[in-house]
Order: sequence, then structure tokens, then C-alpha cells
Amino acid sequence: MPNLSTSTPSVREAAFRFRCIACGDLNDNASQNFRCRQCGDLLEITYRGWKKAEPEARNLKGSWRQRRLSQSAVDQSGVWRFREVLPALVGDAEVITLREGNTPLYELPQCARITGVPRLFAKHQGLNPTGSFKDAGMTVAATFARLSGFRWVACASTGNTSASMAAYAARGGMRSLVLVPEGKISWSKLSQALDYGAVTCQLRTDFDGCLRLLQELVLRAPVYQLNSINPFRLEGQKTLALELLEQLDWQPPDHIIVPGGNLGNSSAIGKALVEMSDLGLISHLPKLSVIQAEGANALVRTLREAAGKRLISVQAETRATAVRIGNPASWKKAVHVLEATSGACEQVTEIEIAQAKAEIGAEGIGCEPASAVTLAGLKKLVKQCFVKPEETVVLVLTGNLLKDPDFTMGFHRGDLFKGSADEGASAALNGLRRPPIVLDATLEAVIRTLEQAEK
Repeated sequence: MPNLSTSTPSVREAAFRFRCIACGDLNDNASQNFRCRQCGDLLEITYRGWKKAEPEARNLKGSWRQRRLSQSAVDQSGVWRFREVLPALVGDAEVITLREGNTPLYELPQCARITGVPRLFAKHQGLNPTGSFKDAGMTVAATFARLSGFRWVACASTGNTSASMAAYAARGGMRSLVLVPEGKISWSKLSQALDYGAVTCQLRTDFDGCLRLLQELVLRAPVYQLNSINPFRLEGQKTLALELLEQLDWQPPDHIIVPGGNLGNSSAIGKALVEMSDLGLISHLPKLSVIQAEGANALVRTLREAAGKRLISVQAETRATAVRIGNPASWKKAVHVLEATSGACEQVTEIEIAQAKAEIGAEGIGCEPASAVTLAGLKKLVKQCFVKPEETVVLVLTGNLLKDPDFTMGFHRGDLFKGSADEGASAALNGLRRPPIVLDATLEAVIRTLEQAEK
């Protein structure tokens, strides 16, 4: 007997439309570069017929919970399980899925003591199939790429997008093209794209240069763009917020804190929060805050120096490679989300990132460096009294510990900051380092080491 997915009353008409985030122009289709035909700004997906209805909201919550018992692939996806608030498909068989989503929500007792915030959680998107949050968006965008008849999909990437896109393209029987900046991404991430069969080009430029080239390419070749400029990506990524609220029994936390790179993920989560409020799924909006690396702080500077009215681009430089982006495409969307949720935007240093990463690792969880900006940023927000000790806080960890093992090994061996301006300051982190110990192969040597570790 086939595994049939469960159905539920729809909260909207099947149709969706593309709306410009600047001029508001509406269209039933989008150009290849996913920009407004009138003013050239980014697009978002909007739905007709949504309205707040408490009985409908209760039905949705029950149906989404019930689907977790289903054996259907589309129901086992932590993204498509919430398909009533996603672009509609004709049939479940159209979905390209690797059973993405369904990521855990962890308590962080040690980090809670460090920050003075007892109710501290981490939503770990690094436990998606390819090891990052990108999978939640890629399942939707890749599905619609195949439905549109494309054989080739492409992305510019700092690593995680390329790994995710290549995996979903392979799963969906499509070819993939990856543009990455030469020498500026983790080999662990690049190896994923290679293994999944992508045609991988290392370009002598930075991420922003790769993205500019991709935008030109899709206008001249039959290639479908899968960066977060693509609004289908953000529709998938917004399900993180739905799953998080379900895990919290639909009681919104006071704060959700996310890393800031190209700013698509913060935009997607914020969009989800506003939509959940519109549908009556939650009683109030959490504050969504964005944390950036000090060396890649375009949004921070945009808000502080231009009041969010124009982008202040930067020459990005940080060891947290996933957020090494100086010209974030979704900056306007992120500014809107911060305003809508009354969130904050802060920056953290390389030393603060390394310390926070080690502290998260000490919880037995671990994450890539870019994820750790959330904990580092929380410490600053507590000091500023923006986050209060009695409030509930969720950190969004976007990537797996294994995404950047060179950073981790460099930190614990003590040479991560060697030869840099931070070398002296990094001595303060010695208590968090756990370098490997080379010993003679004797029982006595191991016992002495064990006794030393007890001190």
C-alpha cells in the first residue's frame, strides 16, 4: 500500500505571486535574476486569501503534528510538513527532499550560566542532511527549478549553499554549477559539492564578485539561480520558525538570535514570524536580532551610519567564512524584519567568536564559527540590557561543527590567531583549549595525564 500524505484544510488560495520589496509591483512570474522588472530590487513571495482564523490555526497545528507519524516522504520533511504556508504544488511526487528540517532544540545549561540567561536554547540547523540551514530552502527552490524545466542550477557560495544545492540537484536529476571564491572557503564544504557531482569553479574574487557574475550568467544561459536572492529559498527557510514554535508548544520566545551573512535567513525567519502572527498561530512576535562578525559588518554599519536607508558595503574579512560577505543581497529585507520585530543588530570580534564557539562545543553540541556569533552577540545584548535575565532566548546555529575543522583544530592547538593582530588577546582563551596530547604508549603516561586533567 502506498504511503499517502495527510491533508488539511488550506489557509490560502493555491496561487502565489511575486512582490517587489521596494515598489510593491506584483507579478505571477519572475525574471531569471529574481529582480523587479520595474525598479530592479528583490522579490518576495506573497499569498492571497490569508486571514487570521483561530479555528483554522488550531486545525493547522494539529495536522502538522499528525504528519510526523506519516511514512510519506513529503510528510517526513520538516519543511514540506508545513506546506499550507508554502508555494503550492500539484502533487507530492514533485518534491525533491532529503528529509530536511526536523532539527533539535537544545537547552544550553553551561552557556546559560555564562550569560546569566537561564532559559537559553539552541535550534541546531547544522543537523540538516548536508550540515547547514541551507537545506530547508533548497528543497523548495530545487523543486521549483525542476518544475520549471531547468536542467542546470547554479549558485555563488561561501561553502554551505554549494554543498546543499549540489546535493538537491543530484537528488532531483539536475546538473549543478558552483561559483566559489578561490582560497576563501572551507575545504570540508567544497568537498561536499565535489562529491555531489557539481561543476565547481574557483574564481579569483570574493563572494560578492561570484554573485555578480552569477546574476549576469542567468540572463544569458538556461541556468536557474539558487542563491537566497531566489524567494523560493526563503520560503523553505522560514519553516525553521514554524518548527521552533511547534517545539515550544507555540509559546513564542522573547528573543531569536541569528547570524548575519547574506541576510536571507534572518529575512526568512522574520517573514515567518509575521505570517504566523497574521494567521493567529502565535500571540505575539519575538524580537529577532542579527549578529555579524566585526570584519563583515555591512548591516551593522548600514543601520548605524545610514539609518538603514542605504547599504554600506564593506571589504569582508573574518575567519567565520560562512558570513564573510560584504555586500549582503537581502539587506533591505533584514532591515524590515528588524523593524517589524523590534530586534537588534550587533557585531562581535574574532576573539569573541572563537570563545563562544568553544563554549558551545563544551555543551557537547558544537557548531561552525559563523553560528557562534549568536552566543557572542547575546553576551553583548545582555550587557546592554536589551535581553533581560528572565527572558527566553533561542540561538539559531546554522552550520555543523564539521563544516570547518581547520578553525577548530587551529583554536585548540593555539595557532588560530598566530601572526595576527589578535595573537596577544587570544591568550585569554587558553582555558578553553583542549589540544591533543602526544604520549608514550604506556599505562603510566595515560594515568599521569588523567590525573593532571583532574586538577
